[in-house]
Amino acid sequence: MNEKIENSFKDIFSVLQTARLYSEQHPQFKKALEKAYSSLQDVFGSFDSLVIGIVGEELVFQKEIFFELSKVLKPMILYLNQQGIERIEIRRQVTTDELVKFINCLLLPKAQNKVQIQEILTNSGVENIIVGKIKASSADIIETANLPDYRDTLDKISDPLEAMLEQKEINTLLLRHAINDVMERLVGRYQELLNLATVKRYDTVSFAHMLNTAVLSMYFSSRLGFSKVDSMDIGIAALLHDIGKIYISRKIISKPGALNEEEKSNIRSHVLAGTEILLGYAGSLGILPAVVCFEHHLRYDLSGYPKLSFSHRLHMASMVVSICDVYDALSQRRSYKNDYSPNTIYAIMMKERGVFFHPELLDKFFKIMGIWPIGSIVELSDLRIAVVREENEDDIFSPKVEVILPKDKKENIDLKDAKSYLSIKRWLNPLGEGKEYAALG
Repeated sequence: MNEKIENSFKDIFSVLQTARLYSEQHPQFKKALEKAYSSLQDVFGSFDSLVIGIVGEELVFQKEIFFELSKVLKPMILYLNQQGIERIEIRRQVTTDELVKFINCLLLPKAQNKVQIQEILTNSGVENIIVGKIKASSADIIETANLPDYRDTLDKISDPLEAMLEQKEINTLLLRHAINDVMERLVGRYQELLNLATVKRYDTVSFAHMLNTAVLSMYFSSRLGFSKVDSMDIGIAALLHDIGKIYISRKIISKPGALNEEEKSNIRSHVLAGTEILLGYAGSLGILPAVVCFEHHLRYDLSGYPKLSFSHRLHMASMVVSICDVYDALSQRRSYKNDYSPNTIYAIMMKERGVFFHPELLDKFFKIMGIWPIGSIVELSDLRIAVVREENEDDIFSPKVEVILPKDKKENIDLKDAKSYLSIKRWLNPLGEGKEYAALG
């Protein structure tokens, strides 16, 4: 049965691809349409409808995920992602005329497609094709907000990373364009990325962490006064700082509990492995990525790894990336740790002030980021629930918040001005006890 489902997926997507090249009167389009309709009839022998789910970059039918087919049909999946379509239901009663209208609807330019695609289909008399989003909980909606931007960026960056891992030549210009795209669309929205679901790669955790660290490093460096070009260079170095880790067994990286000495040694080897890879691209990327990769675990006092037998002064970019690297790692949910609250992350990192991190640089980081990141759901000392909306750089413990509950006590409050009688009592994890409030924020 899976073969029939796969064939129907292929043939439906083939019609869409053909329609981008030929008109509906062209023999090629008619041939593709007839084949798709025939495949659907085969499926309808066993099912009343064909429901195509798109989760990330994967095609899903019922509980079956078609990983290999998804790779083949990736361009069409990304196209549907751009159209905001995650679910397509085609019913047994569908006609070829409805299929044509559906395809034409998908091909509408975004400027013309100002209303929901489902509304266009309904107005066109299409009754047996239904499109839309996969139903999700409020927390899932929060987690996947702005995901198309994030997926698009991952796609642009994945190719040069894959080429590096295979020691192939890379298109440096395209990589810089992708990083510039990050700066223009994602920098300044870093906190929105912290809860995003990620796309399957060699190692989902490592890949997402690399991009998050790049976003944060560019944001931090730009706020420090670095030029756009220098911030982009730091972003590229941050993006590649953990490339050696992709070589490490995912089983080791995601292992729950403590690592043994051999596993710890393997993890630490990622610095040297990554540096060796990046030195091979020094001619096109410059030396900075290799320097940052080598130095990002050395620590400010040089007590980290790899061990050095000589005195050394860390590059400023390495110290920036090191702070952002640890901050993102502590912020993310991992198999080997519990979720840390923002104030706990601050306390952990401040203990390493002057040891792991450059002291003044760490102070500036939290002055910019604040203790409670924008978007954090918090409980105030008067037991009201609020969302952090803006930082106060001169009082990082007292941001500006918007009270969301109780509904009759909603208001915007600058906690710096109200600190004599009001403060943040605790952080509410949006994946835990804060889940019920996430949609209100």
